[in-house]
Amino acid sequence: MTKVSPEVGDKMQEEIVLSVSADVSFASNHFPKYKIGPNNQILEEPKVDPKAPSLKEVVAQETSLLVEQQKRLSVRDLASKFDKNLSAAAKLNDEARLREVASLEGHVLLKKLRDALESIRGRLAGRNKEDVEKAISMVEALAVKLTQREGELIQEKFEVKKLANFLKQASEDAKKLVSQERSFACAEIESARAVVQRFGEALEEQEKNSQASEKQDVEGLMDEVQEARKIRIRHQPSKVMDMEHELRALRIQIREKSIFSVKLQKELAISKRAEENPSRLYELNGSETLGSYLRIQPCSDKAPELLKCSIQWYRVSSESSKNEPISGANKSIYAPEPFDVGRILQADIVSNGQKATVMTTGPIEPAAGLGNYVDTLMRKPNTEFNVVISQTNGQDHPSHSVHVFHVGKMRMKLCKGWITKARESYTASMQLCGVRGGGNAAAKALFWQARKGHSFVLAFESERDRNAAIMLARRYALDCNVILAGPDDRA
Repeated sequence: MTKVSPEVGDKMQEEIVLSVSADVSFASNHFPKYKIGPNNQILEEPKVDPKAPSLKEVVAQETSLLVEQQKRLSVRDLASKFDKNLSAAAKLNDEARLREVASLEGHVLLKKLRDALESIRGRLAGRNKEDVEKAISMVEALAVKLTQREGELIQEKFEVKKLANFLKQASEDAKKLVSQERSFACAEIESARAVVQRFGEALEEQEKNSQASEKQDVEGLMDEVQEARKIRIRHQPSKVMDMEHELRALRIQIREKSIFSVKLQKELAISKRAEENPSRLYELNGSETLGSYLRIQPCSDKAPELLKCSIQWYRVSSESSKNEPISGANKSIYAPEPFDVGRILQADIVSNGQKATVMTTGPIEPAAGLGNYVDTLMRKPNTEFNVVISQTNGQDHPSHSVHVFHVGKMRMKLCKGWITKARESYTASMQLCGVRGGGNAAAKALFWQARKGHSFVLAFESERDRNAAIMLARRYALDCNVILAGPDDRA
């Protein structure tokens, strides 16, 4: 038989009190509240909320609350558990009674056995008498243990009775709670039905109003379509299209004339400079924009051959008019790079102690659409360009296979498949600029010094890719607090 301690009953009583209360109420902000009046009547306290939400939201909230409340307040299940515990307590009580009867029979048997042993001890002597005395002591010990067991049984019986009384009372309370909650649930269900009915009526009314408004909107749209058709017929759309074509053709003509005007202005400036200096020996040919190249050409029979002259290109700032020599730009051809945009380029030709100077008519202009192209590439974490290695560490590269030039936010890399030729982060020792000389292909090539003693000359597929790679790398390097420029450039 299992021993039941008083703590079990107390603990179960605390759990019951914590889980179920006699004054359970359904918390709600929108459904009407109820209270129990005399004779267990349900009294409704209506309360009108002017700022209440829509009926659909109210129904959804109250449905969720009812589901949670059903899961939380399963009073009927609790009452069934109480009934099971009560039946178990009754079984324990019956077992205790049976054990009490068996205990009484044991006392009677032990007393008869002790009397028999006493009568035998008087008749015997010697060793047999000692054995009888030991048997009598063992019988007495069994009687003491039986008495202790009876005390424990009395205590268990008391606890079982206490538990049975407690479970009986709890079962009665649970039944009361079941009936009370049933009344509350019925009232809530009736209220919910009324709300759902009102909500359905409101939806039907809203649907009727929407159908009427849609019908009016359709009629209004039909009237507008008819009016638009009348206006279209009245204004003859074919003439409007002809006017649009004429405007487009005029825009194209204006653009072409503006380009031609700029070209004429440059030629006029060159002719004025030629008139001012009739003894000039050389002139610059080529478009003064980023992505093209400039070539020095003789314009007089007295001009010495360029191969026998020393040439040096300069950047001239429009504000300070100071000449900044471009290191390595000592050829008759020079391709402007992004650093040259907004600056005037000048070249000095020295032969036999005589110096001739040529310069652009104005600052180098940016390439059309290059800024937007670079901004688009900036959105990617890494940009790849197909290139061909022309030189490595100043020596011509024998192979003309295509490599991939990676320009990333933290470093640049040159590789071919799985083979990496160079991979360096942006540092102060890195240099990047356009190739300063090298013929007509100079506008597509750049010079990259990954680190000291390790440099490349790379040829791109187009002028735009070359200039975009330079601008992109310089922006990423500036984010790393590194100014990326060419040899001896004043950044």
